[in-house]
Amino acid sequence: MAHSLSARKRVRQIVRKSERNQPFRRRAANAVREARLAIEEGSDDAGEMVRQAQIALDKAARRRIIHPNAAARRKSRLVKQLKSN
Repeated sequence: MAHSLSARKRVRQIVRKSERNQPFRRRAANAVREARLAIEEGSDDAGEMVRQAQIALDKAARRRIIHPNAAARRKSRLVKQLKSN
């Protein structure tokens, strides 16, 4: 438990920030998961699912919820997986 006033304030700020960022993080993770499943199943709309995952990752990276390089890496791996199937 935080003892000083500034530490307590930081805890409050972190909680608010986490609540605000969680939907974007969850949306990106779900989109990537759905895209991977579509690719593995050989679904016709796998390309569209990958595109939606890219959009979700870009939005999370733009808000600095995930690092932009991490978003680029995940997008690259998704497209690579899509092209190999």
